[in-house]
Amino acid sequence: MHVPRSVGLGAGFFAVAAALYPTHPPTWVWVAMVLHGYIWPHAAYFLAKLSKEPYKAERRNLVYDSLGGGFWAGAMGFNPLPTVTALSMMAMNNIAAGGPRTFVAGALAQVAGAAFGYWFFQPELFPAITQMQVYACLPMLVIYPMAIGLVCYRTAVQLSDSKKALEKLSTTDSLTGLMNHGAWKDLLKLEFSSARTLKRPSTVALIDIDHFKTINDTYGHIIGDTVLKQLSGALSASLRETDLAGRYGGDEFCVILPDTTLPQAIDILERLRRTVHATLTARFPN
Repeated sequence: MHVPRSVGLGAGFFAVAAALYPTHPPTWVWVAMVLHGYIWPHAAYFLAKLSKEPYKAERRNLVYDSLGGGFWAGAMGFNPLPTVTALSMMAMNNIAAGGPRTFVAGALAQVAGAAFGYWFFQPELFPAITQMQVYACLPMLVIYPMAIGLVCYRTAVQLSDSKKALEKLSTTDSLTGLMNHGAWKDLLKLEFSSARTLKRPSTVALIDIDHFKTINDTYGHIIGDTVLKQLSGALSASLRETDLAGRYGGDEFCVILPDTTLPQAIDILERLRRTVHATLTARFPN
């Protein structure tokens, strides 16, 4: 929340300053407004970053934001436009970042801060809105929602990327990079249904490595894993883009060859067999 907090509190400074200016507040009030508007956003960022639980720390920071916003609302005598602008923007921030729970906590903090601010300053209630206050609120009304929108967009992109990564992990064999058993079986069902509906030929092939146990026993499982990787690489390089290769389990692989007759499939797989045989023979001559 570093960006929207910095933008929101920085723009909110002008709204609060315009509302308090007619009351001629003492110097320490101006200093407090500057600290809250321009120093606190960065302090909150480092507090969350250095925390063992950054998410919880940032949720607490959101409550502190609301407490401060309520304080300044009470200090300005609940001047309608600046008060509604500041508190509504903070409420939007809370619900966007933490959902209903953070929204409720923020609302309670706003009420507490407003009560304390009004008690401390004893200002005139609901003073008239000036033209300067209208202009001072415009940056927050325009810029802050854009900052929130940018954060939401970036979050949506990150979630989309994470979803794609998780989907890939759930369908990919970690050793070979091919489809795993479950994903390949799901695609097999789809291909079978498509071939039957469109009345087109398709071929399914199951492949295993001859004497794979001997390779593991003689050279070790690390070399055995290397053999599996080499076969998966040969599959990926030799098959067509429309073909679907997966690891069935152990040293068994499976291939779906859409739009392929049996003679065509035999030719494709024989070429693959020769390629793999040449590679493995060169690596393991015995």
